[in-house]
Amino acid sequence: MTEKVLAVILGGGQGSRLSPLTQTRSKPAVPIAGKYRLVDIPISNCLNSGIHRMFVLTQFNSASLNKHIKNTYHFSHFSAAFVDILAAEQTPENPTWFQGTADAVRQTMHHLLQHEFDYVLILSGDQLYQMDFNEMVNAHVESGVQITLATIPVTAKDAPDFGILKANEHNIITSFIEKPATPLLKDWNSDTGEEMRAEGREYLASMGIYIFNKDLLIKIFAENADEKDFGKEIIPRMLNEYDVLSFQYEGYWTDIGNIPSFFEANLGLTDDIPKFNLFDSHHSIFTRSRMLPPSKILGTTLDKTIIAEGCILQAKEIKHSVIGIRARIGVETTIESCYIMGSDSYQTLEQIEADEEQGRPMIGIGDRCHIVNAIVDKNSRIGNDVEIIGGLHLEDGEHALYTVKEGIVVVKKGAVIPAGTKI
Repeated sequence: MTEKVLAVILGGGQGSRLSPLTQTRSKPAVPIAGKYRLVDIPISNCLNSGIHRMFVLTQFNSASLNKHIKNTYHFSHFSAAFVDILAAEQTPENPTWFQGTADAVRQTMHHLLQHEFDYVLILSGDQLYQMDFNEMVNAHVESGVQITLATIPVTAKDAPDFGILKANEHNIITSFIEKPATPLLKDWNSDTGEEMRAEGREYLASMGIYIFNKDLLIKIFAENADEKDFGKEIIPRMLNEYDVLSFQYEGYWTDIGNIPSFFEANLGLTDDIPKFNLFDSHHSIFTRSRMLPPSKILGTTLDKTIIAEGCILQAKEIKHSVIGIRARIGVETTIESCYIMGSDSYQTLEQIEADEEQGRPMIGIGDRCHIVNAIVDKNSRIGNDVEIIGGLHLEDGEHALYTVKEGIVVVKKGAVIPAGTKI
């Protein structure tokens, strides 16, 4: 059945809530788990589900995403598989950029229609989960509906952040409310199953994952050109006109929409039994093959830490942290509860010598540093004896070299932090 499915991955808008990580890259291109990009998650879910034809829709800072996809997803010449970027383009018919999720698909529909398919699977580019789309596609086809919406049970604490719905005994959605205030929740709980109720997850939330029959999607776009968004406009209206199926997913899923959720999702990977399992052979995460050397560790005490390839670590201690590709950390340095993204390339000896002559820190983290509760973006240069102590004692703020959000210090990509700096 998946051979009849075309996947569309939404790259999102400007990604301001993930700033400064999105200042020079689109949201799907943000590095995650030390060696992957966010866009690798939905693409890998598709490949693991037998869906091999994908479009990624972008409009902001798409150069690094284009490069990553071009260097990563290569298929046989004898295969119909592809992962293609569709960037927003101004045309005589569409003089504006993408105005929302539905508008993005509408404006690129003429590219999609060059392919044979019966169903469109619409995905977000900024979510962390491992899902078999076969089950959702089969449920969609067997039910005979024209729209299916993936849903996940959430708690009363989380429900106000989502679109919440109710479904009947046949899993047909009967009502929908966008981000309900807490006092309204008493009327919106659902029978999510014994296991979910035991965890307090009694509210069905939209995951922003949809399946549309091709003919219906064409009809919707032709009749309602003013509707810009699936979640806020099209889906609520469709509930009054069509049967919309709720496909309930009960695994791990998180929407990485802001710095705290991004930070928590990455550090959660260091748990003894993480909710998102990187070691599941049935749900492999694919990414670029970089042919990097193994990481080298000299005298470092490690605890609850993930280390990507190609690192040179001389730190005193690293705990509860994710260390990205080609990271370099100097002697007597302590790293705790951090995501160090690493760098895009190694420096040559000549470049290192030139940095020393100019009194400039080399790429990486210097000696005798102490860094806690921080994200250090790629290619940053942190000098010796630098102290970065994140926490709620810090006020949120935007600075030239770093940003503070909810106590998390985010060192900007390529920032140069002079020796002896204290944050």
